[in-house]
Amino acid sequence: MPDKFKYIDLFAGAGGLSEGFVRAGYEPVAHVEMDKAACYTLKTRVAYHYLKSENRFEEYVSYLKGEISRDVLYSKVPEELLDTVINLPIGDDHNITIHNEIEKQLKGKTVDLIIGGPPCQAYSLAGRSRSSNGMRGDKRNYLYVQYAGYLEKYQPRLFVFENVYGLLSAGNGIYLENMKKLFLKKGYNMKIFKIEANNFGVLQNRKRIIIIGWKTDQNFEIPDLELIRLISGDNVSSVLNDLPEVQAGELTSQFIKYKTKTNNYLTESTIRNGIDILTQHQARPHTAQDKEIYRIAVQKWNKKKERLNYNDLPERLKTHKNRKSFFDRFKIVASDQPFSQTVVAHIAKDGHYYIHPDIKQNRSLTVREAARLQSFPDDYFFEGIKDGKARTPAFKQIGNAVPPLMAYGIAKKIREQL
Repeated sequence: MPDKFKYIDLFAGAGGLSEGFVRAGYEPVAHVEMDKAACYTLKTRVAYHYLKSENRFEEYVSYLKGEISRDVLYSKVPEELLDTVINLPIGDDHNITIHNEIEKQLKGKTVDLIIGGPPCQAYSLAGRSRSSNGMRGDKRNYLYVQYAGYLEKYQPRLFVFENVYGLLSAGNGIYLENMKKLFLKKGYNMKIFKIEANNFGVLQNRKRIIIIGWKTDQNFEIPDLELIRLISGDNVSSVLNDLPEVQAGELTSQFIKYKTKTNNYLTESTIRNGIDILTQHQARPHTAQDKEIYRIAVQKWNKKKERLNYNDLPERLKTHKNRKSFFDRFKIVASDQPFSQTVVAHIAKDGHYYIHPDIKQNRSLTVREAARLQSFPDDYFFEGIKDGKARTPAFKQIGNAVPPLMAYGIAKKIREQL
């Protein structure tokens, strides 16, 4: 059996992009990520894949049930596999250390792909609108230079670079133009695709750009990612209706049972894969005022199919001074729509933009519900820095992630050419 195509995942986050590539038959050499909580998530996923491959999956299930600690879980995995997760920021101060760790993993073999994209906040339209100087001084704008350095060192056949639409217009297009020139100087052509996650079967309105790069001395037939249409025909209810009802702030077990059997979408997307593991389905607490606003938002949608505007609220509920910025701050995740609004990292701060559509539950989404909208499988566990303290970092990781289902579609198309 031939070796699997090997890849390095830069700016790996919680591993959504990597998960799609693993599912498509690729092998990770290293995941490089600066966020400590995200690195624990990556290590836990390494443990998942290893124990599953060794027919010891019940040991991973024991962890999800809270029967063993994270340290005990990691003790069941070869140290060299856990060491594929490198918890360092990419940059001149740490690149030598990162390279040394990658070389240990490669053991003289070559890298076929580099995947990943620098943090998108600096390029995002929302981020630029919040800053008077358009975030011109943000060092993250220039992380593509570091990315190019890794291309030069490891000479992969291909690279896959993911980012937000805002990259196309950031700096009036100067960042993208400089990126093209630099990548070409390092020996790589590139092609830009504007893609939508819902075209890959993800039940979410998430628009991103994918840059595919290949060596200038190779003839590579680039698959047109914009032509992919894996529309499921399902709606958002498909990822919500099998989950048990929970109330805001309710203390439930970390490991609970599903309310109903699976459905076609959950099975085909591998969100539910027959193991019936449900974790991280606890709702954050809300104030009485927020719950009243949530109820109004759900009622307006149910009766009129209209979104709530902040000005629609009674004066006693309008407590924010900057009402303009809160104009569409409260939004339900409508279960009768083909896809939800974009899940972003702000969900870690509050859930106002992600109100559950069931008025009886009257709350914002749980970590598991947000993860499902991003197409993460239910056996994907999001870690915090401290064992058992994961909700806020989990929301942040999910909001920043590449949907695994979208990543799988991209990886599969590329593999056909390789």
